[in-house]
Amino acid sequence: MSTPTRRTVGQIEIERDLGRGGMGVVRLGRQPGLDRPVVVKSLRRGLAEDPTLEERFLREARTAASVQHQNVVAVYDCFIWRGERFIVQEHVDGVDLATVLDVTARIHPRTAALIALELVRGLEEIHALGIVHRDLKPSNILVSRRGATKIADFGIALGDEGPGLTRTGHAVGTPPYMAPEQLLGERADVRSDLFSLGVLVYEMLAGRVPFSESATSPAKVLVRRMQAGRYPRLRRAAPGTPRVLARLAERCLQGKPRRRVQSATEVREALEALVGPMAPGECRSEIAAWLWERGVFEGDAAEHTVAVPRPAPRRRRPLKLRWAAAVAAIGLLVTGAAALSPGGGSGGWLADLGLAGAPGLIQGLVGPADVADRGDASGPADRAAGLARVAAAGTPEAAPEGASAAGAGPGPAAPR
Repeated sequence: MSTPTRRTVGQIEIERDLGRGGMGVVRLGRQPGLDRPVVVKSLRRGLAEDPTLEERFLREARTAASVQHQNVVAVYDCFIWRGERFIVQEHVDGVDLATVLDVTARIHPRTAALIALELVRGLEEIHALGIVHRDLKPSNILVSRRGATKIADFGIALGDEGPGLTRTGHAVGTPPYMAPEQLLGERADVRSDLFSLGVLVYEMLAGRVPFSESATSPAKVLVRRMQAGRYPRLRRAAPGTPRVLARLAERCLQGKPRRRVQSATEVREALEALVGPMAPGECRSEIAAWLWERGVFEGDAAEHTVAVPRPAPRRRRPLKLRWAAAVAAIGLLVTGAAALSPGGGSGGWLADLGLAGAPGLIQGLVGPADVADRGDASGPADRAAGLARVAAAGTPEAAPEGASAAGAGPGPAAPR
């Protein structure tokens, strides 16, 4: 249970404790000037004397502050107050992904794909800045009551600007979510984060991680299983998972980095192709609706969620139907006019009706693009001309022999 406190840290009014850990305390506060809630993280006094932990704390603040994206928790400030170090960051009114999985056990495939899409959008920005998160796991993914999904905790993030905080041969992270190269103590890159993303997608769908560790299973065994790809296939562990989504997760879980998907952009494009064109607001609205329906949050959903209506798709008449309707109309016109023609020829009455340019008229009705799309050598104009010749030949008074094929003039006068 959170502990109520009443004190001020710098210009932040502390309201209550949110949690305590081995490295420090997380508190809920408020910025009076902007009248907004914030989260205040502090490093314990004793640990502040450790230069490695102090550097890790500062790096988390600076790295997270350099990323400005709606799917990444924002950092507002970092300062020292009465000998203690503090980080002030965005308050996400919601829960972490671990809590969501505790309540729901599994997440519906479409909702899981939307959450993954939001995560990979944040990763795309993180990686574009030359940063590798290295610690993606459910407790570091926050989901708000409005459905916003955000990446948090850059404590062990690795950037291009300097050496990492770990020595070669030493692994830092959470083993079931770490790529095999991380477990071996090798330098991680963006593909290591994509491996962790694959683990998260698998867990959301199956309710369990693909590679689990135990006290009797040393890290070397876990690495060998990861490198060999020995885990229950996703469509067996989570029946009903779309094949495309399962295949994408398994590509992220490849043991060798060169065999994985190579960028967050590639993952984002695959997810967008799966779920369809979804703006960020539409993703949040749909995620929130599912979480409230499953009882992850309590209270009145209408007070926290905003429904974003999607425009109705424009319905177009199929190409074949448009083409067939145009040809049928022209065919009826040609047949009827030929039957009423005194001489049975077609050119004269077409000219009389102002249809001497019938081929151009037909193509205008059907559309040149439609003709090209069919890939047919004979266009609608050719077919209409054929219909005209057939109709003229089948009339009671056909054109006499010697008349032009096009029926350029009226036939000879009938005998009295």
